Amino acid sequence: MTEFLNMGGYAATVWPSFGAAVLILGALLVVSLRQDRRRRAELERLEAEREPRS
Repeated sequence: MTEFLNMGGYAATVWPSFGAAVLILGALLVVSLRQDRRRRAELERLEAEREPRS
C-alpha cells in the first residue's frame, strides 16, 4: 500500500494534481447545480407570466 501511495516517487506531483482535479470538478458541480436552480426558477416565473392560450 505504501508503494502505491508513493506513486513510484511521483507522489508529490500526483496527489496534489488529483486533489486539484477533485476540487475543480466539485466546484463545477456546485456552480452547475446553482445555475440550474436559477434557470428553473426563471422558467417557472416566465411560464407564470405568460398569457393563457384561448
